[in-house]
Amino acid sequence: MTYKDVDLMLEEGEGFELEFKRKVPGKEKIAKTLIAFANTRGGTILFGVDDDKRIVGVESEKEEIELIQNAGRYFCDPPIEPELEVVPYHGRDVIAAIVHESDTKPHELLAKGNGEEISARVFIRVNANTVVASKEVVRVLQAESGTAAPLRIIIGDIERRLFDHLDAHQRITVKQFAELVNISRRRASRTLVNLVRAGVIRIHTHEKEDFYTRAFE
Repeated sequence: MTYKDVDLMLEEGEGFELEFKRKVPGKEKIAKTLIAFANTRGGTILFGVDDDKRIVGVESEKEEIELIQNAGRYFCDPPIEPELEVVPYHGRDVIAAIVHESDTKPHELLAKGNGEEISARVFIRVNANTVVASKEVVRVLQAESGTAAPLRIIIGDIERRLFDHLDAHQRITVKQFAELVNISRRRASRTLVNLVRAGVIRIHTHEKEDFYTRAFE
């Protein structure tokens, strides 16, 4: 990567596959972004770039790279090893962390406190943001990596009522589906995920609540 590549990224601005960081934050914050990119379509983090696209550079390349590597190795499960490059930019250095889309999804954050693991969360990218994945999205990610149970689909009355609703209203949430056909939220979630895996409907991730549409919408 050269300074010209950095210029192109600055022109493009932050987005689904690009994020700027003024400095290297704590390992947990780095890990969240690494995980989100790996669980989605991959992406690049530029360290030493302000949100307003101003190049501020990094203070110590060696220390910053070690922080990023440790975040990927010890705060991500499975571990993530981004490609790291130091890019000279008009007298200042920028670190580019390139994350490829993973084939071992879902990656999750291992947050630690006093040496003890206290939580595990899965993150994905939505537009230019890193957000917590819903349990439905996690199941879809598991299916993409081959770690989910074998799929068995039966189209019955509740599925047909779902399709009728989507034909009339275009979208539905887990809660709406459960209420529509009078089933538990857990069963509604499982049914929708299986239909997503079968390619019949699509899941759309939103920061507030996921929704589903026909696959051809």
